[in-house]
Amino acid sequence: MWKYVGCILWCWCALASGVLAERPNVLFLAIDDLRNDLGAMGSKHAKSPEIDAFASTARVFDHHYVQVPTCGASRCALLRGRYPNTAAQVGNGGIKATQADWAAQSLPGLFRANHYRTLALGKITHHPGGLTGKQWAEGPEEMPGVWDRCWIPDGPWKTAEAIMHGYANGEARKPGKSPPREAFDGADEAYPDAWVAKEAVETLGELARQKQPWFFAVGFFKPHLPFAAPKRWHDFHRGNVPDLPGSYAAKPAWPSGWHASGEFRGNYGHPQGQDPDRVPEYARLMRESYAACVSYMDAQVGRVLGALRELDLEKNTIVVLWSDHGFLLGEHAIWGKHCLYENAVRSPLIIRTPTLQHPGRTCSAVVETVDILPTLLELTGIATPQLLDGRSLLPQLNEPGLASTKPAHSFWSDGQRAIRTDRWRLIEQEAINNTPRRVELFDLLADPGETQNVAVKQSEVVAQLLQQLDLVPQPTHASGGNSKKNKQKAE
Repeated sequence: MWKYVGCILWCWCALASGVLAERPNVLFLAIDDLRNDLGAMGSKHAKSPEIDAFASTARVFDHHYVQVPTCGASRCALLRGRYPNTAAQVGNGGIKATQADWAAQSLPGLFRANHYRTLALGKITHHPGGLTGKQWAEGPEEMPGVWDRCWIPDGPWKTAEAIMHGYANGEARKPGKSPPREAFDGADEAYPDAWVAKEAVETLGELARQKQPWFFAVGFFKPHLPFAAPKRWHDFHRGNVPDLPGSYAAKPAWPSGWHASGEFRGNYGHPQGQDPDRVPEYARLMRESYAACVSYMDAQVGRVLGALRELDLEKNTIVVLWSDHGFLLGEHAIWGKHCLYENAVRSPLIIRTPTLQHPGRTCSAVVETVDILPTLLELTGIATPQLLDGRSLLPQLNEPGLASTKPAHSFWSDGQRAIRTDRWRLIEQEAINNTPRRVELFDLLADPGETQNVAVKQSEVVAQLLQQLDLVPQPTHASGGNSKKNKQKAE
């Protein structure tokens, strides 16, 4: 009898192993603070040949919007597949504060529960390496129990916090004193992303030798501030970055979501008298430096994608390239994110599957970060939880010309929320304490730079969009985990 039972068990295990081996792997590339400045998206700002080449084999979603324009909160929405529903989830501490309630149903949690090996290298959650203690180099963990391995490369930077804001050759940022840019005349390995790429390539080599399917998330740091990259990438863009049209750079003349760029001005030391809003040459230098970081990061992404190809892993690997939010480079006289304007919440999303139809074609439907989790679950045959707010993008992967099926929702602190349709962006701040209610409406087909608030002229559109906004609950009122005084310095 036991002989037959053993035979049955052996057959079941073999069958299960075969099913697991047939499941596709997932390589998830997370980029920090990357706006749609890619050649594949028609940008003439930053040069991105490696990502552009990848895009030609994949599906580009050029109207992808994040849920919150700050690093940790955006990644929280990605991992949950849900809109923020607490004040903490609109701030950078939201993953640590709330993960106990949803980690098992998170992106890595679900993959791990379905027998995938889960790995996180670099910045995937808010804290690179996953630890939240002193200088992010010790416990407690940000998301315990969902990763088989979560780590940063063993480079010259002594802590995760130092590598996050890394200057050349292991130098850490001195808040408020270190410069907002650096151009060290040395190899790519002088800066952190080259170390991330090297570690990712080595890890792919290890994964290629195993049969267990894997979910491997690789998080690059650039182009996040400081705009620090090898000199050759700065030279690559010297004099080649177009200036911002004056109307786009003007501070809004109406009650608005403008802020004083606290992260850019408060966390870095600028040369005396150099303010990009008043000195055009300094503004140009900052835009060139951002572009240099994009190109530097692009080269490192190319190394990882090249290894995937050389290891013959492309045939069974889904690849996602995603950025946690955009970044304003002087638009609305803002240098940063932390607002609900287009360039803060719009970011790249590029997906490639082994059997993708119509590769290289762009999908211009409005999609959101919360759509990524149900998409990956459907592509890998994992059951989708019922409470997700996103929708699978499999229809758009099969047919890129499909129209938008829903608007995009974004949130920020102090009761701010936004809705984006194919034509309109509406931003509302509710009246809280001494802050009056504010409504901004932009016709992005006629006014892509958001230079005119047409809320008064288009009152019927405002009413319609507010009704749609009310269908999604607003997170609990609070400052998004950051006080009124320092919230714009948060990263």
